[in-house]
Amino acid sequence: MSMSDSESSSSGDYKNLRQITRERLLYEMLRSTRAKDSKAIWKVLIMDKLTTKIMSCACKMADITEEGVSLVEDINKRRQPMSSLDAIYFVQPTKENVAIILSDMSGRSPLYKRVFVFFSSPASRELIHLIKNDGSVLPRMGALSEMNLEYFAIDSQGFITDHERALEDVFGDNAEILQTHNAFIHTMAARIATVFASLREFPYIRYRAAKSSLDASTLTTFRDLIPTKLAAAVWHCLARYKATIPDFPQTETCEFLIVDRSIDQIAPVIHEWTYDAMCHDLLNMEGNKYVQKVPSKTGSTSEKEVLLEDHDPIWLELRHLHIADASERLHARMTNFISRNKAAQIHNNSRDGGELSTRDLQKLVQTLPQYSEQLDKLSLHIEIAGKINEVIRELGLREIGKLEQDLVFGDAGTKDLISFLKTKQEVTPENKIRLLMIYAAMFPEKFDGDKGEKLMQLARLSADDMNAVHNMRYLTLPESKKTSGGFSLKFDVHKKKHAARKSRSDVEETWQLSRFYPIILELVEKLSRGDLPKNEYQCMNDPSPSFHGTMHTGSIQANDGHPAHSMRSRRTATWARPRSSDDGYSSDSVLKHASSDFKKMGQRIFVFIIGGATRSELRVAHKLTTKLKREIIIGSTSLDDPAQFITKLKLLSAEEISLDDIQI
Repeated sequence: MSMSDSESSSSGDYKNLRQITRERLLYEMLRSTRAKDSKAIWKVLIMDKLTTKIMSCACKMADITEEGVSLVEDINKRRQPMSSLDAIYFVQPTKENVAIILSDMSGRSPLYKRVFVFFSSPASRELIHLIKNDGSVLPRMGALSEMNLEYFAIDSQGFITDHERALEDVFGDNAEILQTHNAFIHTMAARIATVFASLREFPYIRYRAAKSSLDASTLTTFRDLIPTKLAAAVWHCLARYKATIPDFPQTETCEFLIVDRSIDQIAPVIHEWTYDAMCHDLLNMEGNKYVQKVPSKTGSTSEKEVLLEDHDPIWLELRHLHIADASERLHARMTNFISRNKAAQIHNNSRDGGELSTRDLQKLVQTLPQYSEQLDKLSLHIEIAGKINEVIRELGLREIGKLEQDLVFGDAGTKDLISFLKTKQEVTPENKIRLLMIYAAMFPEKFDGDKGEKLMQLARLSADDMNAVHNMRYLTLPESKKTSGGFSLKFDVHKKKHAARKSRSDVEETWQLSRFYPIILELVEKLSRGDLPKNEYQCMNDPSPSFHGTMHTGSIQANDGHPAHSMRSRRTATWARPRSSDDGYSSDSVLKHASSDFKKMGQRIFVFIIGGATRSELRVAHKLTTKLKREIIIGSTSLDDPAQFITKLKLLSAEEISLDDIQI
């Protein structure tokens, strides 16, 4: 997200995670290297692979240049000497990186004039001593600091720790054998802790408790203990921050809940019908990059890469809307523009009153340069929405989506699935896999042994695809041998009617395919009310009753007279409103209005999902921020679209392991 200097930390306005991250990188790090008496204007910024991604998630190249950086380099590549320039190193505190820094700056001919070193996370005493004991480097060092910023701010309310193999490392067949999880948990915890360091928050740490802690008859497994281990590791990191960071809170300021992918196996594979999710699910985008085809004046077509991110107000308004709602708004916007613009009316009338196509709209941009930016964005999103709707029609996704949601809500069962697979042979393998994965999450017992083979043969899946469905079993935690009278979020309550979700009375269902919600929604609501079962979600630093009493009261006051709205209940006829839609699925407006008196917002709630988060869960963070008037921040090891999740799930099955792979 880009911000002007007028919106910098000197103002008292509320700032979200991405803005705070950006300001810390630009002002706390880069700007701090400026010396008033120095004539040097430009500097070289040197980063490693991880810190380059951290920087690119929060800042643009123009932002970095504005802070006096003339060149960005990779620490692992050979670099030309620039002895007249100062250098800023923003790197992880590893032995390899420190060795390179010392090599660059030692001896009679250092690569740079002076060096400013910023580590992304706490450095060991050994590394600090190594630097301080080098007599030739120390005099050339302008700064040696720990930024404590080692996460990717992928959204104003979302971050990831960049552990793409977390699902495999936690749930895979080889996870316990390879013993790589301890280092993985330590790194993950250290990166999570830097989020709290950046926001100056000290949380109550809750985590999904191991089944064995609830019932001694349940077998304890490695994967079942991961949230417990991560909670302890995060607590250890935060205890260090309490002792070393001067203005770090000494008492708890927020709530933090740690869960893993086992709590909701359906959210990663079910079709999410919002504009954002459809873009990433159906359009083969690389990250947030979309390739737009732009016609030239000569009639040829060129390709232009565009980023679907926060700087685009149309994207911000549409991203959490149902695709049908987004399409309606685009149509209304185009109609509104034509009615207000004479040149557009003439262009439209010349086509016998027909609707403007994307290509016509792009030509209109060339004839109306004063509206080029506005029309460029509009033509982009009309093109994208058109492509999405075309794919939905071609793949028959509406019928698939209806069956998915009917299965989840208990309105369809095995017979309906068999009938669909028999009569819809043209459905793509991926969509058949997703249907069967939902079914496997709903009825895991149906896939014991060879029970699921007939279904998968009926779907005509390859052995590799069948593997993805079978591997859903890895996400199912051991069940208690005793009959539990307690509430379970997964299946206990719903088994009788074979439903994984209950219809919510507080949501107006404008669109048939918008019924589904991820389990995170219910968990966060319960946490906010103080109703989260303490035995199932235990706390590292158990809060006092008065804390929950305050939370509970605040929650009631926040919601008093403000029921949750559906996507269409507070529609606007104009696109003049910046950044949000106030539709209950966007929190930007709530946070913006709260800027003048941020104390009205309740304490933040952080949720971390081990094994990958989904776009539906990120959407829920925005929705609940509006509803609960508490900022919800979702973190995870990665952000996965359905195709990525399926690929990762296939890797969970054991492959042959050599003795060299096993740590003894």
